[in-house]
Amino acid sequence: MLLKPLEKLNAWLHLWLGLTSGIIVVILGITGCILVFEQEIKSLSSPWLHVEKPAKGAYLPPSVLYKEVQRALPEKEIHSVWYHGGERTAHFSLNSDSMVYVNPYTAEIVAMVDHEDFFHFIDEGHRHLWLPDKIGKAITGWGTFIFFILLITGLILWWPKNLRKSNIDKSFKIKWRAKFKRVNYDLHNVLGFYSLILALLMAVTALIMSFSWFNKGIYWLTGGNNHLPKPAEEVFEPSKAPTLQNVDEVWRRVQQEIAVDNKDQIIVSFPDHEDDPIYACTDMVNGHWRDLYFKQSDLSFTHNTKKRTMELPFADKVRKLNYTLHVGAFAGLFSKTIYFLASLICASLPITGFYIWWGKKRKAKKKNQKLNLAA
Repeated sequence: MLLKPLEKLNAWLHLWLGLTSGIIVVILGITGCILVFEQEIKSLSSPWLHVEKPAKGAYLPPSVLYKEVQRALPEKEIHSVWYHGGERTAHFSLNSDSMVYVNPYTAEIVAMVDHEDFFHFIDEGHRHLWLPDKIGKAITGWGTFIFFILLITGLILWWPKNLRKSNIDKSFKIKWRAKFKRVNYDLHNVLGFYSLILALLMAVTALIMSFSWFNKGIYWLTGGNNHLPKPAEEVFEPSKAPTLQNVDEVWRRVQQEIAVDNKDQIIVSFPDHEDDPIYACTDMVNGHWRDLYFKQSDLSFTHNTKKRTMELPFADKVRKLNYTLHVGAFAGLFSKTIYFLASLICASLPITGFYIWWGKKRKAKKKNQKLNLAA
């Protein structure tokens, strides 16, 4: 007796939550599709990303590249340099909307590119719907939460009532030769099921990035402790050596002693003051990385330095891998392709779902008109 009202409640929730969040889900799905292959598209369309590696060439240290950029752009503040690999230019982040690309073997400035490009525009839509940051992030966060509930209610609606062949076929196969109305229903029902696991994964990882309470909840569920005492704030002594000399030494140590994966891909910062820590990023592989912080006084690690991903406890590893699980970078082009298709299906679900609702509404309206005429 109780089952029928619960089924009706589930169907009602699926319908109205879907109608209220549909536009948000479509935008997030389409922008997600585009962003999946951002790096691959940029690599093909941006010649300034590539450079010919000399036969016996070696990277120039950060200080040499820094001085060349500073000479060419004296009015700009230089924050960091990112070495992208053997046959790629290095790029500098400045206090502007531009990025400077430099040949890491000759220090020649190759290009100055506007940060506000097409993919930046798409990323802003994906993160906050091109609205003011605080408002947009809240809308995308709660829109994603509603989408998470829709996936659960959709699974309940999809579940076959019995194991008859007709029900099994309806749940797992698209009847391509049927009328458009039936094909649309199958696209919503069947593709929604096949994309369910990845859709749930994308939704959960997005919620971890959107809400601290959700982040802490997943961390606790995976065995983490949210109540560990914070380490004491560190006080750093000023360096006796020049800052650029310290940056070069950190860069060498990371490349030769610390890095394990992709040793020629390193980010290193240029601190503003002689007592500021030097940040370095290494072990960048498949969308995850390791953050390092060095004291300038003796180039030892600060408390904020992170372990390698594989050395972390399970809960911290899950948290660290959240980004790569969200964007589908964990298995290279294969996982990215699967994520692209799943994201495309997610974007289509509100459209096919709306057509199902609209078709039923039209059918009910015609039925009522016939009844009124008959009366």
